[in-house]
Amino acid sequence: MTRVYDLDERLINFAVLIIKLSEKLPKTMAGNHISGQMLRSGTSPALHYGEAQAAESSNDFIHKMKVGLKELRETFSALRIVKKLNWLKPEDIDPALDENNQLIAIFVASVTTAKKNNKKQVGSVFKILTSLFH
Repeated sequence: MTRVYDLDERLINFAVLIIKLSEKLPKTMAGNHISGQMLRSGTSPALHYGEAQAAESSNDFIHKMKVGLKELRETFSALRIVKKLNWLKPEDIDPALDENNQLIAIFVASVTTAKKNNKKQVGSVFKILTSLFH
């Protein structure tokens, strides 16, 4: 079965986009600084998502997704700085901002769902344990 929606692939594509954009930034002190930050934070979510897929527990999954979410938010801020400085053309920066925003929403939803499922699991285990002792 082919997956129409593949978050892993989207994150990889986003990382590639961020790499390409960071290479277009001015080769000044400020440009190099923002480029480096954006490069690190913009490629990191794909790697954290890969780690989350191999999480050892639901709490580990939630933690890794939250770290990826923080990196996405950092990237969004860096992209906004680049946009305000007019370092890139709107047709280059706007799609990156849109995709970044969508990825943030996906990560927020994933963390929220995982937390709800984790609470349900804990509640079920608690019910089983309490029934054993009554």
